[in-house]
Amino acid sequence: MSDRREFLKFLAGSPLLLVYPCLLEAFTQATSQTATATLASAADALDVYDFEAMARRVLPPAHWGYMATGVDGEDTLRANSRGFDRYQLRVRRFVDVSRIDMGMELFGQKFTSPVMLCPVGSQRAFHAEGELAVARAAQARGQLQILSTQSSTPIEDVAKARGGRGLWYQLYTTNNWDVTTKLLKRAEAAGCPVVAVTVDLPVGRNTETDQRMARVDPRACPTCHGAAGPASDGRAAGIKPMFTGLDMTNVTLTSATLTWDFVKRVKDVTKMKVLIKGLESADDATLAVSSGADGIIVSNHGGRATETGRPTIDALPEVVRGAGGRMPVLLDGGVRRGTDVVTALALGARAVFVGRPILYALAVAGDKLFAARTDGLWWTPVVTTAVEGTTWGWIKGRFGK
Repeated sequence: MSDRREFLKFLAGSPLLLVYPCLLEAFTQATSQTATATLASAADALDVYDFEAMARRVLPPAHWGYMATGVDGEDTLRANSRGFDRYQLRVRRFVDVSRIDMGMELFGQKFTSPVMLCPVGSQRAFHAEGELAVARAAQARGQLQILSTQSSTPIEDVAKARGGRGLWYQLYTTNNWDVTTKLLKRAEAAGCPVVAVTVDLPVGRNTETDQRMARVDPRACPTCHGAAGPASDGRAAGIKPMFTGLDMTNVTLTSATLTWDFVKRVKDVTKMKVLIKGLESADDATLAVSSGADGIIVSNHGGRATETGRPTIDALPEVVRGAGGRMPVLLDGGVRRGTDVVTALALGARAVFVGRPILYALAVAGDKLFAARTDGLWWTPVVTTAVEGTTWGWIKGRFGK
């Protein structure tokens, strides 16, 4: 054979791939790497996996490790994506898909699709403009963005880039109620109508990939993180803009003492709608309703919280049952293709969030990436055109929404 690509094309037709699954996995990785190597620009990427490979090439080891890591053996991280493989779509035909409207509404705000942006901290580690680049891209296409407590850009600047719309806030609860209240007040003053309270990190975690990659990165941490450097367990609140002007003495990012009365405390000090981010059971969904929460995000922190081995897509149906139609249920974790989006919607999610794929795209081309493809929505790199075509027409026809 003349070259590696021709060999891979030949191998694609071999029955050995069906007999030996390990060969199939290795072949898939090899072909993906070959495709990535031939990309002339970000606009040539066919799917999110091309962007993932490109991002790994351009990011320094410690920043890649921070983004890519799971916890312990990373079974939950892998399960999030693989969980979608167990579901099949029951297709209906003869549905008029000549006019497709993917728009949806949440808490009085309209968005152009049910694919939304997860809160991801430290985005300037992936592009110089960080959260601002993401905000401009999302604003241009009418997509919802949730800003992390660990944002590397002040919330007021991100809100301005969003034109005052389409921005929610993610809250790490801290262990200090005075600090927490000030974070909530600041987010509300910036125009955020919704706060997503993260509850899946009550204690520390074992992020082995993060730690291993940091060891091989020759750069000094103060270059990015200031004199204090990053906290080894990820819990100590540092120098991020949301904490500017606050007394952070002995303040940690999360609290080990949270109970359901925290929801009421939040609602007593803010007019923002309160979502609980990190629920995975019907029992907790029922308690979220009775506690006065306004919505749920089914999430395991992208496999970065606890090593349960259970993907969020498997947890979704029981959370939907527990909520009983009394509040919207959203989902994140492992969403990489349009068919993943459709699967989650069919199982009861109102919308889905993507996290790491946004960082892949941000690292490769910043906000310019989202203008590179004109044949779809700005998140085309994240989900394939399946959502934009007949599959979306099917789900509209099937569920009438």
